[in-house]
Amino acid sequence: MSAAFPSPYEAPALVAGHGFFSCLTVDGELLTLNRTRAKQFLQEEPAPLVVHAPATARMLGMTPPGQPAPWFDLLELFAFVHPARSVAPTPRGLAIALGLGDFDGRRVEANTLPDLAARLLTDLRALKSTPAHPFLVALATRLAQTGWIWSGAVMEALEITGPVSREAMQPGEALRIWDQLPKWEDTARRPPPGSNPVTPAEARTRLGQILGPDAEIRVGQADFADVATHAFEPREGMGFPRVVLAEAGTGTGKTLGYIAPASLWAERNGGAVWISTYTRHLQRQIEAETARLHPDPAVRRNHVVVRKGRENYLCLLNMEEAVNIAPTRGPGPVIALALLARWGMATMEGDLFGGDLPGWFGDILGHGVLSATADRRGECIHGACPHYQRCFVEHSIRRAQDADLVIANHALVMAQAAWAQSQGLPALEQGDQPEATLEEAVPDEDGIPTRYVFDEGHHLADAADGAFALELSGLEAAELRRWLLGAEGSRSRARGLRRRLDDLVAGNPRLETPLDAALLAAKALPAPGWSGRLWIEPQTDRPEEPPEPEDVTASLFPVPAPVQLVEPVIDNPTETVLRLLRDQVLARTVGNGPVRRNGSECDLHPMIDGLGEAADTLARALSRIAEPLRTLVNRLEDKLREDTDTLDTAARARIEAMIRSLQRRAIGRLDGWVSMLTTFCTPPDEVGPPQFIRFIRLEAREGQRRGEQDVGLHQHWLDPTLPFAAVLAAPAHGLLITSATLRDETDTDQSAEAEQIWEAAEARVGASHLPSPALRASLASPFDYSRQTRVFIVNDVAHDDPDTLAAAFQALFLASGGGGLGLFTAIERLRTVHRKIAAPLEEEGIPLYAQHVDAMDNTTLVDVFRTETDSCLLGTDAMRDGVDVPGHALRLVAFERVPWPRPDILHRERRMHLSQGNPRLYDDRLARLRLRQAFGRLIRTRTDRGVFVLLDRRTPSRLLSAFPSGVIPHRLGIAAAVEEIRTFFAEEN
Repeated sequence: MSAAFPSPYEAPALVAGHGFFSCLTVDGELLTLNRTRAKQFLQEEPAPLVVHAPATARMLGMTPPGQPAPWFDLLELFAFVHPARSVAPTPRGLAIALGLGDFDGRRVEANTLPDLAARLLTDLRALKSTPAHPFLVALATRLAQTGWIWSGAVMEALEITGPVSREAMQPGEALRIWDQLPKWEDTARRPPPGSNPVTPAEARTRLGQILGPDAEIRVGQADFADVATHAFEPREGMGFPRVVLAEAGTGTGKTLGYIAPASLWAERNGGAVWISTYTRHLQRQIEAETARLHPDPAVRRNHVVVRKGRENYLCLLNMEEAVNIAPTRGPGPVIALALLARWGMATMEGDLFGGDLPGWFGDILGHGVLSATADRRGECIHGACPHYQRCFVEHSIRRAQDADLVIANHALVMAQAAWAQSQGLPALEQGDQPEATLEEAVPDEDGIPTRYVFDEGHHLADAADGAFALELSGLEAAELRRWLLGAEGSRSRARGLRRRLDDLVAGNPRLETPLDAALLAAKALPAPGWSGRLWIEPQTDRPEEPPEPEDVTASLFPVPAPVQLVEPVIDNPTETVLRLLRDQVLARTVGNGPVRRNGSECDLHPMIDGLGEAADTLARALSRIAEPLRTLVNRLEDKLREDTDTLDTAARARIEAMIRSLQRRAIGRLDGWVSMLTTFCTPPDEVGPPQFIRFIRLEAREGQRRGEQDVGLHQHWLDPTLPFAAVLAAPAHGLLITSATLRDETDTDQSAEAEQIWEAAEARVGASHLPSPALRASLASPFDYSRQTRVFIVNDVAHDDPDTLAAAFQALFLASGGGGLGLFTAIERLRTVHRKIAAPLEEEGIPLYAQHVDAMDNTTLVDVFRTETDSCLLGTDAMRDGVDVPGHALRLVAFERVPWPRPDILHRERRMHLSQGNPRLYDDRLARLRLRQAFGRLIRTRTDRGVFVLLDRRTPSRLLSAFPSGVIPHRLGIAAAVEEIRTFFAEEN
């Protein structure tokens, strides 16, 4: 081993927790130290072996180390040896991933870390005989040049004894993965799918084949597959899709229940079924289930594709820019990019967020490298990119066009629908029936699906609300200016529209003229420094400004900012409107202090003086940007037609992609803003319910002067399922909408008929807006909840006392021996409880993790929680919906209070107009459905046992019907609840 690098074989080891530090000395002595002694241990001993160096440093009360890290972080070595492989970032997680056991729930001490290091280096030696060896040699050599602490051990394992030969891959080339990745090749476009149905008997047979002879028999699962076939029957007319609403209780096995008929229909008809769910985590779960359908990964890759938004993937052009800059910025960025390159050569999808890149990668190697190498600002240049044919996104798009099953998320599917709306769908009036008039008018790169499965269907309205809403804010408008004009003299690398189009339009007046006009008009959008100017009157001296939204590459590779003299911006029409919007919020909200953490908002009407006139001026200014861009698009389309015989395939693809970008990124947004501003002064309809809800919102962000970051005008559909039904559901041929919580059994009153309950469920997912009735089905959970669960309502914990609340959570988690999921309705209360109980729980051998505290994404946190079976996890909404942790790792769910809807303007208007005259029942329904979702996390298999605790003494009895039949909630004090929990879990032993 090179003397330039320390040896991990002779290193001590350290495992850190909130209340203990397990240390292994160089002499092999195992110690348990407190924080002070552990810090002293680090100072006296050589570089130690650790797992997750930043988390270890935070446990020690130290600043996380940078790169090159001074400690042997085993996760860095794991990223080099086993890229694109998931592992929980804990000693136990590593041990399980490497086949060294799970220690039967015992705490993993520091003496295990040398064994983990030895196994990783053994695995690395095995790679010498693989095709990856030349790349690994070059990459290891480049990492050695940065001083990466693992370089000596890695070079020894790979038997690198000297400089790389001239014939081999050079160290500098190893990071240039865009030259090594495979290219995609265009194929003939897939013909439209057929309409041959799938019979219930065929679906049951396919389900049996997927499950295999030894699988657990679930009667409800076969019934679900039977019902789902209706969504795959031929439709009878345009605008009359086959719709199935299927409520499937937890444990029914609905995922394979719909995969069976969906896969059969896709094979039979030569088309794709799009399966949409709510979160990235759930996408990954569904993809894992398809391994039962196609066990061979290579076969599965051809038939099943995961699709996400472009911003989730590694952008090779951004990576090239980062790699070119990195050597001038020190070793840290090079180490991060080298390990990202290692992953990039191994990944199947190129998905940076929620895919096969470990969620802890950014925390250890810098989140900046992920932001810098993703297309987070919509600057993709498509066919103009030199790496276009190796692009991960383009690979994914082309594979999806020929796949049987495309696993997407509601956000992407709704974005496609919103795009369809922006292309000319007539606006729906309240009560209109939608018509499928745009089936051939959606120029989407993924094509138009005809069959959908919406899992987690209870989130459809929320997803549609986000997709079809409009927001004219400072950040949105400034981002559009940056996309059009570029960096405008700052250190940002943002490319302007001229740079992206220059070689297409240069010397062509027909194209240059509208481009120049649009870029000149774009000066009406907020200029750099706009957020600082919101707090001063026009034409005054500028104060010291808060920082602009940080450019990710500048953050990753910081350089001194050039000194610039910027003239004050006078009479900018967008900034004028923003300032007036800000003034109205401040005038209409309570108090004059800083903006609240979750923002301040007020109604648009009645407007303050001058706002209507300023809005008219801004609408005209925005139209002057949109019209020349529209002309530019029309002339680019003319070029495609007129130069058919001279344009090569790459040039044509580039022009088509640029047209799509202009329409989506700029024209569609500008048209929406203009439409909103032209009806700005029209007050809500006083006779009937309005079509839209408009309000002004002032956003707060920590660290900014006076707490202000952005202000904007927001427009939401009163009923967002209307546009969903019009532009997505009606053009489709079939939809299956399923969830464990579609219905609320007390939607009206205790004597409500089943018909009324189903009608309310249909209204929540938009099925009531379709002309043909939906097929309804309800399949009960197979679990015996009365035997497997207990529900307690704690009636002596003060909801407004943080100390009492924290003590209650601590007592509950200790009573269950860990395995607890704590759910919160407010992030600040979550952080407060975590701060107070993390150390006491750790002292009892119960690690505590928390969303919004630990620097890990939700998927990684759930992986850790699942692996560390006696740990506890605190989270908010994202943990309430879609977390699947079967077995002993999750045995207690504690909710800090009733999850009432947030009392904002959106909720006020919807409860007023959509509650059929009973706003209280509308609120109750939302709270009950959220409680049902939270309770559903608890029991995932027939052998699970668990306790649900609601720490809200104000819980009304009318909400308790959220729990399954046979489950009787008991109201009692915290001490009695703790005793009952201990007794309940003692019974299973």
